[in-house]
Amino acid sequence: MPTTNLKEKTAKGFFWGALNNGAMQMLNAVFGIVLARELTQGDYGLIGMLTIFTLIANSLQDSGFVTALTNKRDATHTDYNSVFWFNIGISSCLYCLFFFCAPLLAAFFEEPILTDLSRYYFIGFLIASFNIVPRAILFRQIKQRELAIMSVVSLLTSGTVGIIMVYNDMAYWGLATQTITFNLMVSILSWYFAKWKPTFHFSMQPIREMFGFSSKMLITNIFNQVNNNIFSLVLGKIYTKVEVGTYTQANKWNTMGASTITGMVQGVAQPTFVEVGDDPERLRRAFSKMLRFTSFIAFPVMFGLSLVAPEFIVTLIKEKWLPSAHLMQILCIGGAFLPIATLYFNLIISRGKSDVYMWNIIAQGCSILGTILVVYAFGGSTTHMVIAYSAIVILWVGIWHIFLHQEIRYPFFSALKDMLPFLVIAATTMVVTYFATSWIDSAPLLLISRILIAIPIYLGILRLFGAKILKECIGYLTKKKR
Repeated sequence: MPTTNLKEKTAKGFFWGALNNGAMQMLNAVFGIVLARELTQGDYGLIGMLTIFTLIANSLQDSGFVTALTNKRDATHTDYNSVFWFNIGISSCLYCLFFFCAPLLAAFFEEPILTDLSRYYFIGFLIASFNIVPRAILFRQIKQRELAIMSVVSLLTSGTVGIIMVYNDMAYWGLATQTITFNLMVSILSWYFAKWKPTFHFSMQPIREMFGFSSKMLITNIFNQVNNNIFSLVLGKIYTKVEVGTYTQANKWNTMGASTITGMVQGVAQPTFVEVGDDPERLRRAFSKMLRFTSFIAFPVMFGLSLVAPEFIVTLIKEKWLPSAHLMQILCIGGAFLPIATLYFNLIISRGKSDVYMWNIIAQGCSILGTILVVYAFGGSTTHMVIAYSAIVILWVGIWHIFLHQEIRYPFFSALKDMLPFLVIAATTMVVTYFATSWIDSAPLLLISRILIAIPIYLGILRLFGAKILKECIGYLTKKKR
């Protein structure tokens, strides 16, 4: 019975996670298209320069305690309460630091407007500090339905505010306000759904108990954000804000696609692995099934996004953004492996090996930064940098597997057996679709044709070979419908 309940809870988590992330990215796409048609590369470049600092601030205010609370099997009100007040204090100090350092940031990028813009934009992470504990409670309980509602409502509200401001000639101020509004709505709704109230009692004991684990998660999260946003920082320094904006637009759509799948995995994997416990055989079965499901979704979505990138850009956000399409195609190939890497490190984290996770992410970040600088030193273009970055992302899955094998003795060839069929079928589908539609000149018609042709080919090949994961997904969806 416990196994059945866990399977049902995991399936529901994936289902609501898919709805949540699917709806989120669909709304993100709609708002992104509307805004990109109105804004310039320079507008996006200014926000792109600030993004990495906000994400690092988010990691600092979280301090790894959300993951620590999820992993703690007997978390109490005192634990939640102490983390809540600790995060509020950290976030307040960080905002004061960023406020006074804003002129230095503007001088670094040689953009005077960043002084006022950054002080305003950074209010978002201060507001976000109030929702960390309520979200941790919802995440721990695998409340994906509530998280889905919270995310969609917040995005609808913030996106509407952003569009209104942009169409009233407020440009990058509209993008900044969109982020602040989103964090405000998430905070309000997370408190409503979590039904948790803080008290004015603070104890350092829970902080000290979780610090060994959470401090490693903190360092890791910071490097994770640096890894994912290093281009915005490097390009902002060595190139113009227009080139930063071009890259930011390309990476935005890649991230949107990868995050849809990563969000599904992230919301279910770690709580499920923690609940499975220390049984290696059950962990191997659970990981194998999740790996097949992740591969089943990730490869066709991301390879498909790479296939349609040029016509997608031209049709939806105007030809002025066409230089982003080539970068987007390369990023999406690497982006197909990000959800798989997420699954790997969630199992490692669930085993309490935050140190392994930390050093692996640090090593990956140093490899990415070093490679980018070498490429630049030899006169490489932005395209060469993006190719190098994507190659490291793909190869690093093998590094993750070394550490996963140490934990659950899951053979590398078993992982290849779970992943490769979906990779090969997805790649074959895209090649066939490309040649079948290469005669079409109209960008909108080409976009629609490639989507309508690729989906039935991919699913048809899977059905032909009797893919079990496809049957299970169809069975679950028809059961939900009934």
